[in-house]
Amino acid sequence: MPSYKRLEVHTKTTDFRAATCLVEEPELPKASANSVVVKNHYVGINATDVNVTDGAYTGSLPPPFGCGLDAVGVVLDVGEGVTDVKVGDAIAYRKLGAFAEYNEVDMAMVVKVPAPTPDALPLIICGSSASIALEQVGELKSNETVLVTAAAGGTGQFVVQLAKLAGNHVIGTTSSDAKAAHLKSIGCDRVINYNTENVDEVLKKEYPNGVDLVFETVGGDLFRTIVDNVAVKASELVPKLLFKSASLRGFLSGHYRDQFHPHMQRLLKLIDEKKLVSGIDPVKFEGLESIPSAIDYMYARKNIGKVVVKLA
Repeated sequence: MPSYKRLEVHTKTTDFRAATCLVEEPELPKASANSVVVKNHYVGINATDVNVTDGAYTGSLPPPFGCGLDAVGVVLDVGEGVTDVKVGDAIAYRKLGAFAEYNEVDMAMVVKVPAPTPDALPLIICGSSASIALEQVGELKSNETVLVTAAAGGTGQFVVQLAKLAGNHVIGTTSSDAKAAHLKSIGCDRVINYNTENVDEVLKKEYPNGVDLVFETVGGDLFRTIVDNVAVKASELVPKLLFKSASLRGFLSGHYRDQFHPHMQRLLKLIDEKKLVSGIDPVKFEGLESIPSAIDYMYARKNIGKVVVKLA
């Protein structure tokens, strides 16, 4: 019986290397009802991977547990009730525990794709999160000013493009000239390199009326700067938002599972129509063993687009 490897969290910490280890399972998973078994060809790296290892998404569940959130591969087996895909089909999926050579996956989180290439990986977590959050939480409109932090990252790149497609003026913050050039290439109207420009000064000078919608994923000082430029000056966060009749809303994609399929289909259609660019970082990582290095690379803010790891 063939065995396979997967990454497992053995200690809860945001230090991914310290949190995880490779384990070998003695036999491949089996497909239960409404699920498939997939051989992973590529897995995706997400900023939230360290929140998974820290236990933020698993609550009181004690280690060991799986990690990784998205992958692309080929179906090896189908369970009872599965009619949308067959053995040999390429699929993209999201699942806690995606960092594995093989996986059993519930069909609720599976989307059929043309080929087992990394092209769909940026859409699974990053693209769908951007699309769902803008529609369901941000209530995206047209003819407004939208500010996106970490705009050249896996999720930010989609927020920029979707906000532009809706007819908005988009500002993006980023950390390098190379990332700034990428953002301009996908339609970002004003790019702020926070290492060479002062974000607060730029916003106050060029956008004196403030911004209408902010997609913020960085936190810290940048978050406080953003709030200053949405709300009037006040001593605390709540008064700042209150006197501008503004609101702060959180988003966790797991709360919108029913929106995954329609938004993935929308994104795949936009890609096919060449209205959306699904950016993948060019640096290559290969094998489960390289995942900690891929996460380090992303957190060093070196990536432009989605970081992916090749498994097969």
